[in-house]
Amino acid sequence: MKNTDRFLRYVSYPTMSDETSETVPSTEKQLVLSRAIAEELIEIGLEDVELDDKGYLYATLPANVENSTVTLGLVAHVDTSDACADHPIKTKIVKYNGENICLNEEKGIYLTREEYPSLDKYVGDDLIVTDGTTLLGADDKAGVAAIVSAVENVKNSGLPHGRIRICFTPDEEIGRGADHFDVEKFGADYGYTVDGGALGEIEYENFNAASAVVKFNGVSIHPGSAKDKMKNASLMAMDFNALLPADEIPAKTEGYEGFFHLIEMSGECESATLVYIIRDHDMEKFNEKKALLLECAEKINAKYGEGCCVATVKDSYFNMKEIIDNHMYTIDRAVEAMEQVGVKPIIMPIRGGTDGARLSFMGLPCPNICTGGENFHSRFEYLSVQSLNKVVEIVERLIINATYAERN
Repeated sequence: MKNTDRFLRYVSYPTMSDETSETVPSTEKQLVLSRAIAEELIEIGLEDVELDDKGYLYATLPANVENSTVTLGLVAHVDTSDACADHPIKTKIVKYNGENICLNEEKGIYLTREEYPSLDKYVGDDLIVTDGTTLLGADDKAGVAAIVSAVENVKNSGLPHGRIRICFTPDEEIGRGADHFDVEKFGADYGYTVDGGALGEIEYENFNAASAVVKFNGVSIHPGSAKDKMKNASLMAMDFNALLPADEIPAKTEGYEGFFHLIEMSGECESATLVYIIRDHDMEKFNEKKALLLECAEKINAKYGEGCCVATVKDSYFNMKEIIDNHMYTIDRAVEAMEQVGVKPIIMPIRGGTDGARLSFMGLPCPNICTGGENFHSRFEYLSVQSLNKVVEIVERLIINATYAERN
């Protein structure tokens, strides 16, 4: 199957995860795609194909040489973000020549160079886009497609290769992708998540991450007799957010700069809730941000009364650099694979996280490599066909190069 056809098949399945769900995986529709991929892996001839009761799909490409020294792991996730609709996804392939791309003539939706200058890198490429009403799902179905295609190609080539383990996880987008990942069963010495952006990206520094839920408890009373009695929880929430640094938000930060990101808010006079994510690459600054948020809660209580503001902060994942610094061969091999297929490696920090961050702390060194997509979590997401094809070649080289590699 062609790489593009495989990717388009996968994105035809809606697989949005749901942070409010308590099931594992969080949505049944993720399992629908994983079951279809499991059947495909069996047809390709992989072994140990297992979709477990938590929605993790494992499979093995056995070594075809006797003296291979390592097992390489390849990981991607099947779920997509809830940032915008995941169906009905209507895709088309556009030959990009530098002009604005009309995604939806009826609704007047255009993908423009002015808003998305990354397009300049893709003049002459074939871009897969949607009709501008849903995301595309290249995050991370491009990674899934690249791994399946690469494993199939290597198997059919007859070239010598070591043992390869793959796993497609659910619920990565809601931070649960590694919750039930069985590292011991996976049995890899090191791995890669194929879950990055533009072609050439290699990432082993990610945010330290936490979530914060801040609840406000007010007192409601008739507004006509409210003087010195009413405590408006929604106004408390506004006061709280104003105490946080105005410039430390996603829209005003880049590179290694961290932020507070208000992702959800609800409220009335009697009660209100703000939900944040907290991010920073530097652990000291990360801890300072968490402490600052709790200090802001104390200030609200000092102003309105004890118990009016209750803040709960929970760590999500940490910067994998702490682990990968001791396994830099994983980066060297990614660089080598890219150079072998004519791709310039770009080592950069992730302004986000991957399953690989948590897996690294669970005993599987697992940096992240590109998928070739752009504008993830957006109606303006797109994927270059040429980039996807190169990612498949990169993964093939990672597989072949690992055959006689040392463990460290």
